[in-house]
Amino acid sequence: MNAALIEALNRATSLELFHLSTILERLMSDPARIIEIRRHLHLGQSVRFLDGQQAGAQMSLRTGQIIAMKDTQLTVQDERSRREWKLPYAAIEIPDTGSIPAQSAPEPPSPTRADFRGGDQVSFEDRHLQTRIGTIVRINQRTATLDCDGQSWRVSFPLLRHLVDL
Repeated sequence: MNAALIEALNRATSLELFHLSTILERLMSDPARIIEIRRHLHLGQSVRFLDGQQAGAQMSLRTGQIIAMKDTQLTVQDERSRREWKLPYAAIEIPDTGSIPAQSAPEPPSPTRADFRGGDQVSFEDRHLQTRIGTIVRINQRTATLDCDGQSWRVSFPLLRHLVDL
C-alpha cells in the first residue's frame, strides 16, 4: 500500500474511518462486482488470495485451490498448510487472462446431448449463480429436464457438469 495513503488514514478520525469502511464494504459486496470476479473463477482453480489475518503491512498473498463457491464468499484450501479459508470474493487476485495467448489455452468443447444419459447426477449454476445439483429425468432435443430437490429444471447441455462423487 502507498505510504502516503497509510499516513493519511492514520490522521483520519474514527468516524471518518468507519464511514470509509462502510463504503468499502458496500463496494466489495456489490453483486455486479462479485459476478465479474466469479466469471474468472471455477472449482479446483489455483488462485492467490490475501491473508487478511496478518496485521499491518505484513499481509501477504497465499496460494490455494478453490474448493467451494457461494453467493458472497468462496472457500480456498491453502497450498502449504492445507487449511481452509472462507473469503469474500474481493480477497482473490483475479487471474491475468490477457497474458495467455488464445492458442495456448484452448477452451474445452461444450458438453452436448450425447454426453448425458437419464439418471446422471449433474450440477449447474442458475441465473443467481447458485449451484444446483440434480438428476436427469429426461433428455430433450436441446435441454435436459432435471429433478433438483423436488423442483423441475430444463437446462441446456453446455451449462451442465457431471457430478463427480469423491
